[in-house]
Amino acid sequence: MKILSIQSAVAYGHVGNSAAVFPLQRIGVEVLPVYTVNFSNHTGYGAWRGPLIAPDDVAAVIEGIGERGVFGDIDVVLSGYQGGEGIADVILDAVARVKEANPAAVYACDPVMGNAKSGCFVAPAIPVLLREKVVPAADIITPNQFELGFLTGTEPADLASTLESADRARAMGPRTVLVTSVERPDRPEGTIEMLAVTDDGAWLVRTPHIPMKANGSGDVTAALFTAHLTATGNTADALARTTSSVFDLLQNTFDSGERELRLIESQEAYAHPRMQFAVEQVR
Repeated sequence: MKILSIQSAVAYGHVGNSAAVFPLQRIGVEVLPVYTVNFSNHTGYGAWRGPLIAPDDVAAVIEGIGERGVFGDIDVVLSGYQGGEGIADVILDAVARVKEANPAAVYACDPVMGNAKSGCFVAPAIPVLLREKVVPAADIITPNQFELGFLTGTEPADLASTLESADRARAMGPRTVLVTSVERPDRPEGTIEMLAVTDDGAWLVRTPHIPMKANGSGDVTAALFTAHLTATGNTADALARTTSSVFDLLQNTFDSGERELRLIESQEAYAHPRMQFAVEQVR
């Protein structure tokens, strides 16, 4: 499998491509990383250095990849944090060119814009661009519950309303929606859930909630779920494998007392997930 991954990059720590690439490589995926920013560290620190990469420069890198004649070999285009406003058009152009060369290729979009605790943390134009232009072109999207609500103009809370919101998102274009953090009021205390919804049904998985803020964990989740789903076509299995891997990554990070993901130390969790959480079909 080959994935063209268009995301941010940091020198210190693990977010964007700096979070997604290694886990993908560890499960045997060839990754072509294209950077939208090249920062010293993620912006959650409140201070960082390095450039937003101009859309023309991002497009030039993708053009160079195309000149190598590999678009037809790419199975997935994956995008995450977009940085500047002009990146959306660059991503959509790349998706169109890859799909022209390989009609079986899929586009997976992690519509990064914010979360319930922090609100939106991207440029004001980005959420609108995601909703109106980018998400409708995607085959797979991986929003958290907050992002799902923004995209659909709803307020998902319990399972029924989250399923309804996911269906509204799917009506926009994507056939698969992975809601990466479902915090419904009637869930057991101390837990958190993920929900995957497709044409074939809906599946829910519950894990203990690890009390930490883990920048980059959503990037790992989107990458692994997309790769597993593309490889097998089995939504429940992709959800189980992704959940197992990401939970162990987060637990290892929490146990370490470090702020940044223990991405390298957790590599066995990607290659050989323990499959310790049951996946329930809820529709």
